[in-house]
Amino acid sequence: MVSFLRARQRAVLSEEFERELTREVLRTELLRVQALIATGLVMLVLLTATFLIDPAIANRIWRGTDGMVREYVLVAGFLLFEVWVHSQIRRNLKLDRDLPVVRRYIGAFIETSLPTLILILQIRSMGAGPALGFVLPFVYFIFVILSTLRLDFWLSTFTGFVAASELLAVALYFDSANAAGEPLIYFHTVRSAVILLCGVLAGSVGAQLRRQFGASIAAATARDRVTNLFGQHVSPQVVERLMAEGTSVAGDIRRVAVMFVDFRGFTAGAQSRTPQEVVDRLDGAFAVLVDILDRHGGIVNKFLGDGFLALFGAPLEASDAAHRAVAAGRDMLTAMDHINAQTSWPLRIGIGIHFGEVVAGNIGSPRRKEYTVIGDTVNFASRLEALNKEFGSQLLISSSVREALGEDGEDAVALGEVTVRGYEQPVAVFQLG
Repeated sequence: MVSFLRARQRAVLSEEFERELTREVLRTELLRVQALIATGLVMLVLLTATFLIDPAIANRIWRGTDGMVREYVLVAGFLLFEVWVHSQIRRNLKLDRDLPVVRRYIGAFIETSLPTLILILQIRSMGAGPALGFVLPFVYFIFVILSTLRLDFWLSTFTGFVAASELLAVALYFDSANAAGEPLIYFHTVRSAVILLCGVLAGSVGAQLRRQFGASIAAATARDRVTNLFGQHVSPQVVERLMAEGTSVAGDIRRVAVMFVDFRGFTAGAQSRTPQEVVDRLDGAFAVLVDILDRHGGIVNKFLGDGFLALFGAPLEASDAAHRAVAAGRDMLTAMDHINAQTSWPLRIGIGIHFGEVVAGNIGSPRRKEYTVIGDTVNFASRLEALNKEFGSQLLISSSVREALGEDGEDAVALGEVTVRGYEQPVAVFQLG
């Protein structure tokens, strides 16, 4: 059963990881598409500026306005295509769904073919030599570089391959058909090989970025898991240890020190104050006490109105759990004395600490679980804290805690065998100042 629960947990974490990684890839895809849209707009601006500034140059390049209009149409169509791709990515991002792999490759082919179509138009307008030596072959590098944002090695390599093969095919076909001398086959081949190599390098960079994104997401997923299990009451140091050592979702038996803390007379004091004053006073006190728990390696398992349940030795094992709990309890009393000296609403706390075995784990319904501890140790610690009212004390410990303290508990005052509600036999109780 335990192995099944752990396997299920790993499957859930894996699904969460894949979903978050998919979202991250789609976000980078959005950036890539936005960059391509910006590139298309810049091309339109340059075409327009060239014609407006010096129509004669435009006529020499395109042999009239027909060729220029064709390029306008191609770039405009490209922009519409990219806007559609952008909308599809945003839609899939909202639906938490990845793009189909085939669609990615088709999109890469269509995008990378735009410079090829424009290059063919320019060759027909100005001739093979001037067109192949003009700026357009460099536009392929824009598509290859931006393919890095796909975070996919094979897609970037495919982009580089399409760019290199189309440029080489166009160059060899038109150069051999129109050149007066020998075609520059070596020049064209080397240039296309460089473009292909850039595609491979872009893919390698994209794959490395994907691995880094994956590592970051895995770390964030683990941190979120710790937060979900233990709430927001775990110190950063405990979170780091939990991530390093791992946590168990199945119930297991632990020897822990259980501490119950309760504010005495809080309800009566709250009746004469506004709700905001009550919340502020309680939050201020809790902040101090939880900080003390953090310093001693304890965690708040749950808040209980004007009190809380704290654990030492779970979820992380601690051989000196009882020592830590008592040290935290003493510091809490000192801290409350210091706070009470500076406020018009002094609060008195009662603390009960017991040490023993519990069942600790992620417990609850299939839809909602929380990390908690169950067992007689927890019940007795609660009863022990309630005895502070009877004895007018603030810090009571059980005999198991006194025994675990050894010489460090020599100042403990034995209160004798005490009858505890819910227990047939009287039990030994000790008071600490």
